[in-house]
Amino acid sequence: MRLYHNPRCSKSRQAVALLTEAGYDFEIRLYLNDGIAQEDLEILASVERIIRLNDVIGEMDVSMLDSNGIQALLSDQPKALERPVLIHNGQGILGRPPEMILKHLENQ
Repeated sequence: MRLYHNPRCSKSRQAVALLTEAGYDFEIRLYLNDGIAQEDLEILASVERIIRLNDVIGEMDVSMLDSNGIQALLSDQPKALERPVLIHNGQGILGRPPEMILKHLENQ
């Protein structure tokens, strides 16, 4: 279980706190420093609203991107990743709000 985390983001910090308080064992991925794990790109590309439009550099119509285009964008511009996102059992769960992550885990 891997959480894509930005310590400067309040929602991301809330997700870390919720997972920790609930006793889950998870890996924190500081994607702005370490980038996005290659094995997670396909999963992330399938998550709705995964792109932070205000953080995309350059002119592109993100709504026109297919899965490969989203993967390329996230690989080249990790800052464009919406956060927090939990990767768990082959799924990506966007934590907007952060409680959505716990809700997903409780239903597993």
